[in-house]
Amino acid sequence: MFFFYDRTFWLVLLGIALCAIASANVSRTYRIYSKMRNAGGHSAARIAQLILEYAGVYDVGVEETNGNLTDHYDPRTKTVYLSEAVYASDSVAAIGVAAHECGHAIQDHEGYLALRLRSVLVPVANFGSFLSWPLILIGILLGSMNLVHFGILLFSAILVFQMVTLPVEFNASVRALHFLKENAILIGEEITGARKVLNAAAMTYVTATLATALQLLRMFLLFGRRRSD
Repeated sequence: MFFFYDRTFWLVLLGIALCAIASANVSRTYRIYSKMRNAGGHSAARIAQLILEYAGVYDVGVEETNGNLTDHYDPRTKTVYLSEAVYASDSVAAIGVAAHECGHAIQDHEGYLALRLRSVLVPVANFGSFLSWPLILIGILLGSMNLVHFGILLFSAILVFQMVTLPVEFNASVRALHFLKENAILIGEEITGARKVLNAAAMTYVTATLATALQLLRMFLLFGRRRSD
């Protein structure tokens, strides 16, 4: 049980705190700019279609999907899915989200290397997420450091996936802001607002990666110490 009550648990708490702060910030930022309407009066769905057209991406559709914060691009169906709160909204916040997902569609269209690498790592990360903790716990109970180390290796795959995800997410936001600005879809303070929303969202990925790294550091500290003892 030392694993759960060791003093290195502060690393876990630090990761949780960072993620909570980032989550609160993105909620606050989105709430602020969800009240700012774009001057053209276009919905996020319409602007998503415009961005794809400007980028020369004609094989990707834009559809509404159920739920909150369910916005995503699916490369299998070549579809940008926008949540109910985003699809018909004309707010700067919603447009920023829609443009970001279009950024992923443009990455896919251009064969962006980091996006391809992330797609390859998805099953590896899922496997690590599913089995890493059970293996670590079983290893602790059975006193098998080999199982513990294998569990840590699988957990490391999650961190690798998150690190590859960072440039994918940041690049999608850069592409989104470029098309919004260069084509005058948003102007002035609207661009500033969209940038703040996307930057706040990007920080959630950064803090999630840091939290995973802190978890991994804790594992090394605990089990490295136990092995030396």
